[in-house]
Amino acid sequence: MNINFSKSGDGLVPVIIQNTKNLHVLMLGYMNKEALQKTIDEKKVTFFSRSKNRLWTKGETSGNFLWVDEISHDCDNDAILIKANPEGPTCHTGSNSCFKEDSSKGFLYELENVIEQRITDKSEGSYTSKLFQRGVNKVAQKVGEEAVELVIEAKDNNVDLFKNEAADLLYHFLILLKTKDLKLEDIEEVLRGRH
Repeated sequence: MNINFSKSGDGLVPVIIQNTKNLHVLMLGYMNKEALQKTIDEKKVTFFSRSKNRLWTKGETSGNFLWVDEISHDCDNDAILIKANPEGPTCHTGSNSCFKEDSSKGFLYELENVIEQRITDKSEGSYTSKLFQRGVNKVAQKVGEEAVELVIEAKDNNVDLFKNEAADLLYHFLILLKTKDLKLEDIEEVLRGRH
């Protein structure tokens, strides 16, 4: 990674932190060469704090670390994008994002992780885990049932019932993907390829 730290004059480049799971922008910070190297080595985001005038690992006092998933840079090599998995809220106010970005967009990825966790842990009393353990035929049957219920609700005028059936279908579809050892991202790639 060949970042141009000299372009700004102070040896710092802006760093955008984005949530790996839902792509929400979490925060903006600044890095110098040492902060970037420490981030790469430890897989935890470390900035250069302009107010403290030193390296500062996000979460060093709160425990709300940002675990690095992917690091890239812009076309001019003078800005960095880090996709990270936040451990707790990112903002000092307790919000998930310093930009108050808390929307439903991208939530399917969070739900996909919850489903995977319940299946992996074989959570006792978990509907998700029980359905998964019944096998692909039962999960596929449930997806079919939910699809039929959605079609029936589409013919009526009750938008709330329609939205709930659509949510049920998506939820069960995510479980079906897990039975096939696939992720939502795999399906997005197919759709992008068709575009």
